[in-house]
Amino acid sequence: MTRPFRFGVSIYDAPDQAAWPERARAAEALGYDVLLAADHLTEQLAPMPALMAAAAATTTLRVGTFVLANDFRHPALVAREAATIDLLSDGRFELGLGAGHMKFEYDEVGIPFPNAGTRVSRLEESVQVVRALLDGGTVDFAGEHYEIAGHQSHPSRPRIPMLVGGNGKRVLALAARHADIVGFVGFHQVEGSADVALSHFSAAGLDDRLAIVRAAGSDRFSQLELNVLVQSVIVTDDRAGAAEEISRRIAGLSPEAALESPFLLLGTTDEIADDLVARRDRFGISYVVVFGAAMEALAPVVEQLAGR
Repeated sequence: MTRPFRFGVSIYDAPDQAAWPERARAAEALGYDVLLAADHLTEQLAPMPALMAAAAATTTLRVGTFVLANDFRHPALVAREAATIDLLSDGRFELGLGAGHMKFEYDEVGIPFPNAGTRVSRLEESVQVVRALLDGGTVDFAGEHYEIAGHQSHPSRPRIPMLVGGNGKRVLALAARHADIVGFVGFHQVEGSADVALSHFSAAGLDDRLAIVRAAGSDRFSQLELNVLVQSVIVTDDRAGAAEEISRRIAGLSPEAALESPFLLLGTTDEIADDLVARRDRFGISYVVVFGAAMEALAPVVEQLAGR
């Protein structure tokens, strides 16, 4: 079954108190479905209070984390804050979780940075704890990394959608088993470095990652919403020239691969809309997120496709 399109915009900062609600209202007016906040220990707004302020400034816009770094918070506290924002936003909150990947952020604040396998294991336990607490009742959980003994949290009403995003096999497999939304990014962090590798940035790369989700999700796969984070939007009459420009900026990416990449949107409004429909037909991707800098440029496409 084909899902209708949803569009999100990831915005991370504002110069003052007045600008942030203005940006949220602008996203709502342009037809975006969700305003999202990332979670990095850099010069950006803390996601939870920023999202609550965005929800308070709007009426229909959903808000969500994209994504919380699991190691920065205990899952019981994540569930408590998620349920609170969901209640105070009248059910407009979406919770995104990830394993965390930027070592320098951990180092700057003295949080231990375990290896990728340990971070993913912690995330898998956390996802189960958060989901159980949000669904209500008394939770007991005994894992390698977290223990919950007879704890209750404010249940979400209605159910808060959970997104798990990443690129690695284990993260995508756990997303397929436990999440409502699977987020694909097309790259992975070079372990212990600030660099990233565009290992699955191509159409073939996304096919490979989708196969993992399909296998792990089994009979859940048809119920999952599939999401991509678009890294660049270039609205232009010269689609080929835009692909050439992108290929010069990204080592190892040919112009042909740039045109096909699910993580890039290049061309006229109609060409971009056609690409998104074709990618939904091929990959099942219906939830598309762009960064705040591209919000206005993509707005005509959002108007054309949102909800269709």
